[in-house]
Amino acid sequence: MKLMKLSLFVLGLATCFLSCKKDDDDDGTTIEVRDRAEQQIEDKALLLDYLETHYYNASDFDGSNPDPKSIDIEITELKENETVPTGHRLLIQDTIMKYVTYYDVKYEIYYLDLNKNVDKTAPSPHFCDNVVTNYKGFTLDNEVFDRSETGAFNSDLLNNIDAWQIVIPEFYTAEAFMENNDGTSNYINHGVGVMFAPSGLGYFSSVRPGIPSYSCLVFNFDVLQMFENDHDGDGVPSYKEDLNGDGKFTYNSAEGVFDGDDTDANGILDFVDTDDDGDGVLTIYEDIDGDGDPTNDIGKNGIPKYLDPEETEANYDI
Repeated sequence: MKLMKLSLFVLGLATCFLSCKKDDDDDGTTIEVRDRAEQQIEDKALLLDYLETHYYNASDFDGSNPDPKSIDIEITELKENETVPTGHRLLIQDTIMKYVTYYDVKYEIYYLDLNKNVDKTAPSPHFCDNVVTNYKGFTLDNEVFDRSETGAFNSDLLNNIDAWQIVIPEFYTAEAFMENNDGTSNYINHGVGVMFAPSGLGYFSSVRPGIPSYSCLVFNFDVLQMFENDHDGDGVPSYKEDLNGDGKFTYNSAEGVFDGDDTDANGILDFVDTDDDGDGVLTIYEDIDGDGDPTNDIGKNGIPKYLDPEETEANYDI
């Protein structure tokens, strides 16, 4: 792979998503907070109606184009008594549905995977990695609220709405790229998609510029490049610190119950905890075989030493 370019990563860290960031300030408007499960029922109906009444230029993504891009996607509303034009298909015919449980509510999120020729040996980002994309975000009434103007926007997926953390990992990055003299890059054969997200996986009751509360959101996007994160610098990639494998970082559900991602139950999730097992030895120093990966040091009890408080400093040199 010719994918990882440190120079682009450093440059990309200076940029971030605007409206798909989950921590943007709202406009101060007081909005009644609705029941999430009830809102999801309403959002599902809205999304299905949209998918059943809009078509896209499917023939441009039938595999004959060796390098499709998200700017080529055209979504059009089907007018009354109109038939779908040749070369187009209703969105509902090609969308993939994914079930996820967030905030104790079962959500359906929909997406199109449009590059039939993508290299499936290329990396896919995890929900907690940095990703470089091009994108456009718009509401169901086709009001664009954000887009990448220059491309190659680099952002930690954890800083973005839940929908991004759920859908983007379903796509592959570019198999190669070429740097231009002007500092931009041309990415070759990358993931291309559209996601259709309920408000509960977006901003829910919050108001954002161009986004009313309880808005379902649509994003066209290119997945160009990814960089594996280690948020606490402990030598364990952040995605490996999702201990229960649910695709998000969660606390243990109760005292004495270890069903989340906090090994020592100290209230600090492992991916930002430099001493995951609370034994007084920093995780990075529990890489006893020195291969740079503490997860490989398995004790006699089958537990990696960095997660086992019984493996203390007294047991080995650091």
